[in-house]
Amino acid sequence: MVTRREILKFTGIAAASLLGTRSALAAPDYSLVIDSFALEVAPRRFIKTTAYNQQSPGPLLRMKEGVPVTINVTNRTADKQVVHWHGLFLPPEVDGAMEEGTPHIAPGASASYTFTPEPAGLRWYHTHVMAGRDLKKGLYSGQFGVLWVEPRENPARYDAEFFLTLHDWDGIMLASSDGSMSAVYNVSTINGRTLGFGEPLRVKQGQRVMLHIVNTSATDPHWLALAGHKFRVVALDGNPVPTPQTVAMLRLSPAERVSAEVVMDNPGVWTLGEVRKSVRGAGMGIVVEYAGSTGKPVWDQPLELNWDYLQFGAKMPGESSAGVNVTAIPLTFESKFAGHGAMDRWLINGKSYPETDTVALKQGQRYRLVFKNKSMDDHPVHLHRNTFEVRKMNGRETQGILKDTILVSAGTEAEVEFNADRPGLTLFHCHQQDHMDMGFMMLFRCF
Repeated sequence: MVTRREILKFTGIAAASLLGTRSALAAPDYSLVIDSFALEVAPRRFIKTTAYNQQSPGPLLRMKEGVPVTINVTNRTADKQVVHWHGLFLPPEVDGAMEEGTPHIAPGASASYTFTPEPAGLRWYHTHVMAGRDLKKGLYSGQFGVLWVEPRENPARYDAEFFLTLHDWDGIMLASSDGSMSAVYNVSTINGRTLGFGEPLRVKQGQRVMLHIVNTSATDPHWLALAGHKFRVVALDGNPVPTPQTVAMLRLSPAERVSAEVVMDNPGVWTLGEVRKSVRGAGMGIVVEYAGSTGKPVWDQPLELNWDYLQFGAKMPGESSAGVNVTAIPLTFESKFAGHGAMDRWLINGKSYPETDTVALKQGQRYRLVFKNKSMDDHPVHLHRNTFEVRKMNGRETQGILKDTILVSAGTEAEVEFNADRPGLTLFHCHQQDHMDMGFMMLFRCF
């Protein structure tokens, strides 16, 4: 139960109401209702889930950088809920993680969040509750949506713009060869639809099209290709890259975003889809149709998976923090197997949340997080309320790539830097739902 003291603490940043009535809430720019929903992912095939506003993905939230907004959220489920505004620079009381101090929304209650959206770019919103082995809760559900923050100045202009969400559904927990458990899915979608179901992306010859893509999967990475075309990547996690590059495919780990321009110079009907055949066969794809073109969508199967963050970095690595006092924080990732059929405990520096250490940060100081992944699993790690600069991956230096989520592959190391300029608690965790649920979290506290 939320106490009066908690409500008073929330006021001015996010006004919480247990009355569940619109009259008790601030006048909203947007309203979200969390409720049960049956999503038709293919003709007459429905997924029973929980979603925002009876749709999944939830409504596109368009905001302007620096212009305050108010969002009302009503919880019509039987469970406590919370909404995380992923990638925004927000106070911990509204960021949307109960570990930071954001109050949960009780069943039947409502909350009103008022904040100033920053930075500009591709962000998203999603549930931040635990799921455990219930593959209908947390990010296994349909509680996610795209949040777009328009820049104050010089917004990019394109002939067409599409927002795409990648998601996996209808999962079951299976034992791996080492006895640990992982989710395996029967359905994969783009914007809640399987390949061939729903409307195609309709384009015209000569258009410059911007694709904004978010991987909302609870656990799985995805590789995408567009037959007959290539992508010019201009932003990662909503942040412009120093060196845009043209690539044949994209890789997005859970919670990562890519903004990529495609020049429509090859008329026809094409498939934009997952590169791996089994996942595309489960439905992850969407048809791209030129005006005046008809026929069966064409797919060209890539022969290998290719992706490298560092190709988007600045050309002169190692200079962005030269002469700056940087404090290193080593973070080692390991697992502790709990026994056959049981779930792993995930450890950061030998401890599992909530026993992990809360690291004190001095406001204004620059820090380097040194990730050492000693486990056999990949980890897409996410830092709330901040962006960080990628500085090194497996011994290769870089600069200028700004992200809030990065994949640290099994047995590898990575280093990122950020400025501690956001007072209060900040959550750090693996964005795989099962890893987070089993202790892969810790807090920073900035003074």
